Amino acid sequence: MHDTQADNSRPNAEHHEGGFRPIAELISAGKNNVTDGPAGGEFYGDLIERTRDLMDRVRLISPSDELAKDAIATLEALNARLDAGVVDEWSSPSWSRTDLPARGNVTLPPYTVSSASATEGVVAEVVFRTFHLGGNGAAHGGHIALAFDDLIGMAAAVHTKDITRTASLTVDYRSITPLNTPLTLRAWAERRDGRKVYLRATLHDGERLCAEAHGLFIVLNPGQP
Repeated sequence: MHDTQADNSRPNAEHHEGGFRPIAELISAGKNNVTDGPAGGEFYGDLIERTRDLMDRVRLISPSDELAKDAIATLEALNARLDAGVVDEWSSPSWSRTDLPARGNVTLPPYTVSSASATEGVVAEVVFRTFHLGGNGAAHGGHIALAFDDLIGMAAAVHTKDITRTASLTVDYRSITPLNTPLTLRAWAERRDGRKVYLRATLHDGERLCAEAHGLFIVLNPGQP
């Protein structure tokens, strides 16, 4: 574990942001560490990309015993090496690097936001990779829902300028969602009723609608996790 932790950035009753690392603190930390470079360092993005490459290969691999044993030994050694860089959730750059696809979060389908506003919502280009395969060359519906959840959540945050959590998410799959193809995901808020925010999203391959979603997000109360 790194000695450098974000203890002073942990949420509390006054500055909770729904149990998330306070955005104001995140921005401040970035400004105060300009000389140290971006969180995770100069090569963090390359590390995430190579990890995605690994995930793609493992999704379709059928190894010989020799290859499997060699890969296991390599991964065990690598995991032991990576232990030296593991930090707590609040210190990890894995969701704060807005210069990287999906903010540097390897668990998300990689996407790049092209625009975001309170009135127009969020527009992003997303690519479902080989790792996201569901079957017969199509993206898995669960990964599609994951992309919707993250970007609808971003649209909710942009619209409310507050922290929200998902209350419900309904996805309708309209046609095959291809792999390794740049797709357009749009998410926007339709209306707000008190703490409830109603949102919609669509996923297109060119003019073809692949899927659409309806979401209900809840603005969190002070101190609510």
